[in-house]
Amino acid sequence: MFQELDVRYDNSFRRARPKPESRALIYRGDAVLAKKEDGALRLPTFGALSGTVEEGAFRYAFSLDQTEFFLLDDTAGDCPAGDDLIFVPSREYRGMGPKPAVFAAAAGESLHRWYGTTRFCGRCGAPMRDSETERARVCPDCGLTVYPKISPAVIVAVTDGERLLLTKYQGRAFKRFALVAGFNEIGESIEDTVRREVFEETGLRVRNLRFYKSQPWVFTDSLLMGFWCELDGSDRIKIQESELSEAGWYRREEIPADYSEISLTGEMIDRFRRGEE
Repeated sequence: MFQELDVRYDNSFRRARPKPESRALIYRGDAVLAKKEDGALRLPTFGALSGTVEEGAFRYAFSLDQTEFFLLDDTAGDCPAGDDLIFVPSREYRGMGPKPAVFAAAAGESLHRWYGTTRFCGRCGAPMRDSETERARVCPDCGLTVYPKISPAVIVAVTDGERLLLTKYQGRAFKRFALVAGFNEIGESIEDTVRREVFEETGLRVRNLRFYKSQPWVFTDSLLMGFWCELDGSDRIKIQESELSEAGWYRREEIPADYSEISLTGEMIDRFRRGEE
């Protein structure tokens, strides 16, 4: 999965100033400013941006090993691309390498969205400020404190002996095979989310839930939790057409090689295909 790195990710809050070798995270929508070199994503150093934008317009975001990353404040104005720096869309860079650069771009994009949607207090409308002690936005008028958005969601591999349930989303840009997925609702355990999502999307009931692993899917501000479970009862599928374009049972040897290679979904499909679930 794309976030499994050979470097240490440190997202602890601190105040710092960029050095010439620090990396800049600059976004235009969902596109990050970077170089593309033979399929590799190269995020710019501050040395390369010298004189382009004031370093005080950047917030410390996180570090990977000894490399610090700083995020441009969305209110500081645009940083124009030039020379060999271009804005690379998320849908393109997520399939590039190396993993640390792609992860940094994706995690920075999530923070970029969050800062952009917390400029004003959702309770009283006053301009928000950065907390002095933690990664949070604070309203100086009513005291509301807002933390980065993380939405819990499930990825569910439903099995029936040698068969795996595969689906395709309805009306989305992603056209490859996937597993049942969905977001946790208020007041619902994550296990109940698994049961509800499977039943809503396919009309199937499941048993013997087993947690597999999690993945921070920062492209959508989500924390994905993967579960294996077994079919309970009838295998007749009734798809929820508003969510799925298709769903079907596939034996291990029939599973198409048409799934994501960077996601928890893809890893679970591949493990089942190889008999390692």
